[in-house]
Amino acid sequence: MRGIYIHVPFCVKKCPYCDFYSLPFSQSKAEDYKNAVVRNLSRYNGEQFDTVYFGGGTPSLMYGHIAQILNSINRSENAEITVECNPESADEDVLNALKAAGVNRLSFGVQSLCENELSALGRTHGANEAKNAILLTSKAGFENISADIMLGILNQTKSSLEETINELCGLPVTHVSAYLLKIEENTVFGKRYVEIADKMPSEDLQAELYLTAVDALEKHGLKQYEISNFAKSGYESRHNLKYWRAEEYVGIGPSAHSYYNGRRFAVGRSLEKFLGSEFQTEETTEEFPDSEEERIMLGLRLSEGIDVNERIKGRLKLIPREYYNLSDGRLSLTPRGFLVSNEIIAILA
Repeated sequence: MRGIYIHVPFCVKKCPYCDFYSLPFSQSKAEDYKNAVVRNLSRYNGEQFDTVYFGGGTPSLMYGHIAQILNSINRSENAEITVECNPESADEDVLNALKAAGVNRLSFGVQSLCENELSALGRTHGANEAKNAILLTSKAGFENISADIMLGILNQTKSSLEETINELCGLPVTHVSAYLLKIEENTVFGKRYVEIADKMPSEDLQAELYLTAVDALEKHGLKQYEISNFAKSGYESRHNLKYWRAEEYVGIGPSAHSYYNGRRFAVGRSLEKFLGSEFQTEETTEEFPDSEEERIMLGLRLSEGIDVNERIKGRLKLIPREYYNLSDGRLSLTPRGFLVSNEIIAILA
C-alpha cells in the first residue's frame, strides 16, 4: 500500500535553522487549510493507505482538525499515523484529541536537553518542558514516541550530546532521529553565517558527534536502521521507510512531494495558491525515477543495504574496507561509511 504525507505549513515561531515551508499560525487559516486538504484527499477515495504522516511546520497546532482530515482517508486497519509535535504544543487537551482522532505515533522536535544548546537553536521550549511532554504523551496512552535530536549545534560537545541521549533514553521513547545541523542559505543562520561560523563544530568534531550518537543510542537499545534514524525493534518509521525503499506515497499541501503511479511531482511553496485552488497544482520533478543510481542512493541510506551486482562489486575496491559491510550478496555502509555516503554513492552509481 501507499502512504500519505500531509505538510502542515504553520508554526508559532520559525527556528533560525529551519528551511521547511512554514508561516505564522492562525485559527482561520487552519480551518481553510483543513478544508483544502480534505478536498485534495477526495481524489484518492478509492485507495487504501497504510501510513499517514503529518509533517511541518508544527502539525500539532492543528490538533482540532486532525480527526476530520483522517476521516477523509481510507486507512488500513493497522495504519501507522504520525503527527510531529513541538514539546510546548503538547498539553493534555492536545494529546487526548490526537489519541481520539486515531493518531498512534508522535514525533517530538526535542533537538537537545541542554539549555544552552536549545537557546542557541532558538527553540521555544526548555529541557524540562521536553521531558515532561514525553512523559505526558506516554501517560495519554501513546506507545510509539519518537524524538528528534540535532548534532553539530553551536558549542555542542561529545559530553553534552551524551548527556542529552542518556536523559532522552531514560524516557519512554521508542525511536530517535539524529540529524547533523545543516546551515541552509535562506535561513536566519545562513544569513548570519559569518557571525556564527567560529562557534560551529569543525567537520572532524561533527563526525565524532555522529559516531558518538550512533554508539550511545545502540547502547540504549535503539538500533540504527538508516543514516539518521534509530529504533527499538518493531518501532522503525514505516512511513519514512517508504521513501528509502522507493515505495510510493502521496503528498498533500504546499511544498509536499509525491511519488505516485511511477512519477515524482511536487506542490509549490505557496499556502495562498493551495487554499485558492480546488486541487493543488503538481509539477513533475522526475518522470522515470526507477534508475540504478536512485536504487543505490536510497538503499545505501538504510542499514539493510542493497543487493550487489558484478558492476558494483568491481567498484568496491575503490572504497576503504572500514566504510562498508558485504554479506550474503548485500552491501551496507558502516557508521563511518554513512559519514561519506555521498562520495561512496558517486563511486558506485
